[in-house]
Amino acid sequence: MPKPLTPPVDPIVTSVIQHRLLAIVEEMGEAMLRTSYSQILNSSRDFSTAICDLNGRLIAQAEHVPIHVGALPYAARAVTEFFGDDIHQGDVFLLNDPYHGGNHLPDLTAFVPVFEGDRPRFWSINRAHQSDIGGATHGAYNAAATDIWQEGLRITPLRLYDRGAVRRDLLEMIATNVRHPRDFRGDLAAMIGSAHVGERRLLALAGEFGWPVTDAAIEAVLDGAERQTRAVIAQWKDGVYRGEALLDDDGRGHDDIHIRATVTKRGSDLVIDLSDSHEEVGSFVNSSYPNMYSAVVVALSYLIDPQTPKNDGTFRPMTVIAKPGTVVWANPGAPVTLATNHCAQEILEAIIKALAPACPDRAMAGWGRRFRIAIQGKDPRADVHGGKPFIWHFFQARPGGGGSPAGDGWPGAGEWQAAGGIKFGSLEVTEVRFPLFFRRHEFRPDSGGAGKYRGGSGGVVEMVVETAEPAVGNTAGDGVPHRYTLYSKAQPPRAIKTKEVGLVIHPGDVLVLESGGGGGWGEPTLRNPDAAARDIENGFISAPGPHPNPPPLAGEGMGAG
Repeated sequence: MPKPLTPPVDPIVTSVIQHRLLAIVEEMGEAMLRTSYSQILNSSRDFSTAICDLNGRLIAQAEHVPIHVGALPYAARAVTEFFGDDIHQGDVFLLNDPYHGGNHLPDLTAFVPVFEGDRPRFWSINRAHQSDIGGATHGAYNAAATDIWQEGLRITPLRLYDRGAVRRDLLEMIATNVRHPRDFRGDLAAMIGSAHVGERRLLALAGEFGWPVTDAAIEAVLDGAERQTRAVIAQWKDGVYRGEALLDDDGRGHDDIHIRATVTKRGSDLVIDLSDSHEEVGSFVNSSYPNMYSAVVVALSYLIDPQTPKNDGTFRPMTVIAKPGTVVWANPGAPVTLATNHCAQEILEAIIKALAPACPDRAMAGWGRRFRIAIQGKDPRADVHGGKPFIWHFFQARPGGGGSPAGDGWPGAGEWQAAGGIKFGSLEVTEVRFPLFFRRHEFRPDSGGAGKYRGGSGGVVEMVVETAEPAVGNTAGDGVPHRYTLYSKAQPPRAIKTKEVGLVIHPGDVLVLESGGGGGWGEPTLRNPDAAARDIENGFISAPGPHPNPPPLAGEGMGAG
């Protein structure tokens, strides 16, 4: 069916409304940053805000966490389809299930409907990573999980507020199933407040310009984004391109889990086929379809002009083909918690590798991968019998970004699918909130790949765990350039695995956590001598000559402490 015609709107008015939409989602993010409870949100900023219409079209999104955004339309459609005509002013809906448009279970999403008169028109959306979402292990990343029910509480489309009144029984049930209900309630309130900010601002925008002009401008913005994206793609060389990326392991004894992308470029259209990827595995590196689609969206976003708004129109030139039962599109029920990092990063890596010959001036080298640890214990400093329970998520010493034709990679940028959207936060604030002492936090020498433009450096953290009784850690990640080492009294140094549960951390133990860097771009012999000298002066490179990149100490696979 052809798209209905919309009345023309003045280009200046369109531009004003486009920037107002961007300002709305950015203000939603600022509200979230200032009101959320958990450090993972108010310091590390692991949340995203967006506006979708009821059909699930992405209208506007702030530049927060890229991997969230491509999945949001699926979640918006899931809520719309489930509730149909039963959507009312004052309602608030929740969802986190990856098989209904979520990324992974920790990413809870709040939806507030925006009405034109008595008709719902848009969703104001906040997706935020919870410090805990229940399940078998603290912090949700369960390397031992063999199905999604071991990863946390699944929330399919759910009405939390009914015409402005909270459904207290549902809120109590959800909060009871997470480990820190006070923080959860505070974070959820911040999410809902953020979404209500979007609702008010969008209503004010429509009140100022009128709904017909607002609707016409939105259609013009979406169409303009499509034109801009197609103009870029049309400049690339036609052809069929292939790329492959590997996950080191699945934590179940299977190595080199492959993700293969075949990209066909014709004119201004892209067909991205991931169906030759590895079959689904019994591990949390699997991805649901919405998360996989989001990773594809991220890859395309990195290859087009940064000024192009990222919305429904931007991704119209793209067709995605995938096969159910593969690691990129697991069957419902498979564990998927690590998927926002791995295999999402490997999906976009395979696509960018494939398209590099078609657009060599836009493709970049690979980014450092994710390796995280979550520690659960009790803070002896708190005036609570036995100490106050805490869960701390490691966001410091983030990996480096890849080099590109534009220059060196970004040190400490984080993973490719986050692209700097997630921060490491203040060490001093962390030490106040948690029983941790950071001896050092610095860039890791020789971790970035060599090239005409050097890869960004990873990081090093050395910290002391200042609990009064043993704490427990679990890890989730991929990529051997990381080196995580536990130093415990009277014990030899212990290499921490990338997929591990039940790691016992004794009072006074020291963790040295070293992250990998990004890849270099171009021939190392072509690097500017002055830049190479500055690398040594600034400590990014330890010495002239061949790039060292020492082999890792950390083991791979899953084990128990």
